[in-house]
This record gives sequence, structure tokens and C-alpha cells, in this order.
Amino acid sequence: MRKLRWTLVGAALAIVIKLAALLLGLDLFERMVTALAALERFEVDELIIPAVIFLAFAFLDLIKKQEQQKVAREKLAIYSAMLASTHHILNNFLNQMQLFKMTARNTPGFDAEVLSLYDVVIEGASDQIEALSEVTEIDEASIRASVEPSAAPPSAAGQA
Repeated sequence: MRKLRWTLVGAALAIVIKLAALLLGLDLFERMVTALAALERFEVDELIIPAVIFLAFAFLDLIKKQEQQKVAREKLAIYSAMLASTHHILNNFLNQMQLFKMTARNTPGFDAEVLSLYDVVIEGASDQIEALSEVTEIDEASIRASVEPSAAPPSAAGQA
């Protein structure tokens, strides 16, 4: 129903005008023809059709632009919700991984280099999530570019 709102408004207005013309005995078409004939001497009638065509297409452009803006807003809302959910998941994961880190630290003979690599990997993941949240152009190329493997720390990339 909402998609046809302006069609329904136009239909209601047309019915009201037709009823008013019938009840008041007006011949609106004849009056419009008379008005156009009166404008003939000013040559305004030759501008009406091009103006109507121009305005119709300008209106179509306006409608299309509004639809594109609506899609862009929806895309941004979805992206923001996805990003907030990703942050939530990552933060839960990082909190749970602290248990593993504490266990590894307290384990005698555990390789300290592995612990430092753990910190590098976690920092790299955090940096990538932060880069992802700073994307301004919401499209596939921008999103992929924000988390390219080249942005990952070299020691973490070599271990993957």
C-alpha cells in the first residue's frame, strides 16, 4: 500500500476534481483549451510540452537518486551492525584467549617466542578490525583493502 501512496493520492485528487466539475457544471478541459489558446499569442504553448517532458524526467532522476540514497543508508546500517557484531565476537574471543595466555605463561618451559607471537597475532587482528571499522566507502574493494594480508604483521603472516 505504501508503494502506491502517490498513485492513490493522484486517484483521489482526480476523483475530487471530476466530482467538483460534475456538481458545479464546469467543463475543465474546455477551460484548459481556452487558456492555452489565450497563451498562443505569447508562444508560451510551445514551451509547455518540452517543459513537461523535462520536468517528468527530472522527477524520475530525483526518485532514482532517493532510492539509491535509501539503499546506501540501508547498506551502511547493515555494515555498522555487522561491524558491531564482529567487535563483540572478537572481544569475547580475546577475553577467552587470555586464559590460554595465562596458562602458557605459568607453564614451565613454554617457549617465550610463541607467547610474543601470540601478542603480535592478537594485535594484528585488533588492528585489522579497527581498520575495518574506519572504512568510509562501503563497497567490496574498500572492505577487502582495509584488511589485506599485507597489513598483517610479517611474523604473523609467515606463521599462517
